[in-house]
Amino acid sequence: MTSRNVRTALFVAVLICVAVLPATAQSFRVQCPTSTITHPSSLNNNNAEPNYTGPTTLALNANGFYAPTANVNGAIKCQQVSGGDGYATMANGVQTFMFSFGPLSGLADIAKGLPGTEFPSTFNTTYPGILLPGDPATTDGIVANTWPGFPLPTGAFTYNGGVGLAPDIANLISIYDVSQGTTGNTVYVQLNAPLGLSVGATVVIAGTGGAPPAGYDGSWTVTATPFTFPTAGIAGVTNYNFPPSFNFTFTIPGFTGLADVNESQTASASTGPVIDGHVDPRQIMDIGVMNGSIPAPLVAFDEDDEMFLTLTNVGMIMRPDLFEQHTIHYHGYPNASSFYDGVPDASVAINIGGSFTYYYLSPDAGTYFWHCHITPPEHLQMGMVGQLYVRPRQNRVPAGGSLYTYLGYQNGVGVTNPDLRTACNPANDILCSATMPAINTGAVQGTDKLGSSQKYVYNDGDGSTAYDVEYPLQMHGFDPNFHFVGMTFNPEAFAEMKDKHFLLNGRSYPDTVTPGPLATQSSDGRVHYSQPLPAIINIPVGGKALLRLVNLSVSEYHTLASLGIPMKEVGFNAKLLRDQAGNNQAFYTNSITLGGGESLDVILDSSDASCGSTGCAAILYPAGSTFYLYTPNLDHLSNDQENFGGLMTEVHICNSVTGGNTFGNTCN
Repeated sequence: MTSRNVRTALFVAVLICVAVLPATAQSFRVQCPTSTITHPSSLNNNNAEPNYTGPTTLALNANGFYAPTANVNGAIKCQQVSGGDGYATMANGVQTFMFSFGPLSGLADIAKGLPGTEFPSTFNTTYPGILLPGDPATTDGIVANTWPGFPLPTGAFTYNGGVGLAPDIANLISIYDVSQGTTGNTVYVQLNAPLGLSVGATVVIAGTGGAPPAGYDGSWTVTATPFTFPTAGIAGVTNYNFPPSFNFTFTIPGFTGLADVNESQTASASTGPVIDGHVDPRQIMDIGVMNGSIPAPLVAFDEDDEMFLTLTNVGMIMRPDLFEQHTIHYHGYPNASSFYDGVPDASVAINIGGSFTYYYLSPDAGTYFWHCHITPPEHLQMGMVGQLYVRPRQNRVPAGGSLYTYLGYQNGVGVTNPDLRTACNPANDILCSATMPAINTGAVQGTDKLGSSQKYVYNDGDGSTAYDVEYPLQMHGFDPNFHFVGMTFNPEAFAEMKDKHFLLNGRSYPDTVTPGPLATQSSDGRVHYSQPLPAIINIPVGGKALLRLVNLSVSEYHTLASLGIPMKEVGFNAKLLRDQAGNNQAFYTNSITLGGGESLDVILDSSDASCGSTGCAAILYPAGSTFYLYTPNLDHLSNDQENFGGLMTEVHICNSVTGGNTFGNTCN
């Protein structure tokens, strides 16, 4: 008996075909390889981000395409999300039905306000506890179908692996004979079919009982394969003249001289249990159904990474009449191919009961977002939207390294060995993704106000996009009438759609400043943490907060104003504000306006640079002060009624910020 074995070494040429299988077979599976052509594990630790010391060294291989030979940059990242439905609660107490994405990996990180994007070593792990009946959080005494079960004891829930991942025995073959010679402790196994093992592979022998003798059962390491019996034979072992690929050997310490035992049809040999994308559908359904969130799970990875994002369509329990397909479209993001774009006309749509793994190689830093591209006006309005951002390679420049020099490797200006994937010279290409600054400011990699390596929004080469803390903020709106008729089997009035609930990260004020995830009891009687991300902004005194702003409203423009702290706009639609001559086009403002489908990078700057003189920030933005980020559109400061909700949050100036540089931090 054999089953599909998804090898860890994936080739780009076949990657697309492999990725399609879950969708066409309509089964829940995931992909999170540990090695690929562009990130071979033999050259790179794919479970950590390496420092950027220069371009990846590429050379033509035997198949005629470029492959890394040294200095591999980036790593492999993986994430899984569900597509289904759920409920959220607006600030005026109204429960709103949603079509939405939910988390199926990175649960502990998402609960802390962090991205659910994980390295393979984290994603490819099974939950160590007892699943009751499938939710990892239930072992902490939490009701099933909730995650992560707030409030939790400190450190009680830390699981970030793929939900439902289970070991899969990839190949199982009946043993024709298993025997040991009259000397030595080598065991010879002869099969009725090739098992497909390699030297050093793990093999599991089971079902031998007393014939063959006990002692052969268990997991063993193959020492020779394929094994050819010598013409003269082996003392005490019958040679059935099977092909070499049918034979293998292993060694049992302490066992010597057991008699030859003839054919044993009851025994079996199999490759060892491996994590190869096989999942337990019960666990996925237990967690995925009615566990949609607004925004969708946060996705973030680093430039040069390979990203594998699996979408699993769990169906819609509230609308069983809808056989809704779902896709993932990375809005504005350069895809590996149109096949992964998520537009069903040019790619794949995922049916209920199926999974599909999208593949991305990230060449450009910036702020993007992702959404379902099935009937977009409906699915975006119903909540199938989320944040995505790519961190620049400049974050990984070694301490003290010149930002100007390392950016030179990227765009090839005056560099003999540029990075081929992002080589850019403005004189020849007006579409350059990274332009050298007009002058070398001498900026070097330092530390931020949290004591970590300095972070940047883009590869700027001059430190102009440096920040201390970051906050992805999703602007969105709901039409409660549209959601109500969508839940009650009535025709949806697209022409009359008009947002009345205005949201930052799925919440309206004052819920925007409530720490931790917000819970809603849904129609299944369970409490779901469907609004995981607060929108409160904590800035260390004298520091800078990056706001990754996106507008995902279907029907409205949104304006945000900062009352007190100026906003420095540094990027628009995932492009650094810099002209082709390298001149900085960033500017300070007190308000921004975004249309649907646009993104903007602004830095709330509480340093002296924002007010123009030494010591001015300590006077204008002292520790302990509170400012507001809000919309000046008065009708957007409510949830369809006076005094409730709206597009507003608070900005706190803190003596210090602990707990990281994003949503999970604490103001001290």
